Amino acid sequence: MKKHIICFGDSNTHGYCADPRDCADGGDRFNENERWTCLLQKKLGEEYLVLEEGLSGRTTVFTDPLHESMAGHESAYAVLMSHEPVDLLIIMLGTNDTKERFGANAPAIAVGMQRLLLKCKSIPCWGNKAPNILVVCPPSLGKGFHDEVMGKGCVEKSEALPPYMEAVAKANGAHYMNAGDCEFNSVDFTHLSRRGHSQLAEKLAALVPTLL
Repeated sequence: MKKHIICFGDSNTHGYCADPRDCADGGDRFNENERWTCLLQKKLGEEYLVLEEGLSGRTTVFTDPLHESMAGHESAYAVLMSHEPVDLLIIMLGTNDTKERFGANAPAIAVGMQRLLLKCKSIPCWGNKAPNILVVCPPSLGKGFHDEVMGKGCVEKSEALPPYMEAVAKANGAHYMNAGDCEFNSVDFTHLSRRGHSQLAEKLAALVPTLL
């Protein structure tokens, strides 16, 4: 059986494209030759199965009053058991947790990640192996960011997040990677550019085989 790698994230895992000029198909989602998940699959090869589980708006644990089914810990069981046995779970979340309506600062967002990690570790999806999880801290929102619905303070909270995410990952026996040097676009300052997807795939392709 191939090694099952689940990529559990938000719109940056789903592949949302904020700038149609940056997307080969001119739509609002990068295609299979552009998304980091698909690029990772190609780089890793046939011994691996990279499974996309990206949902725009997903949080670690926060229930969104404006959109349903966004709390990651509430869908984790169904997602992981659908793909068991899981060899590696990659979690890249935290951007949506910065929304003003959740009232969470960077330390609180990291605690949300901790709660999600504990949930994922408790799910019997790992076969006869120990839970194997990689926490990827997403790039910080760009300085030009402005979104009235997301609200105030998002940039500052996202900038403060990496050390807290790293500490929580290490305290809970998870691996950690900072994706902060992967390029966000200059349209909404929230989503990976096409180049950013490629950069993230390169970083993960180098790291993932060492974790399995």
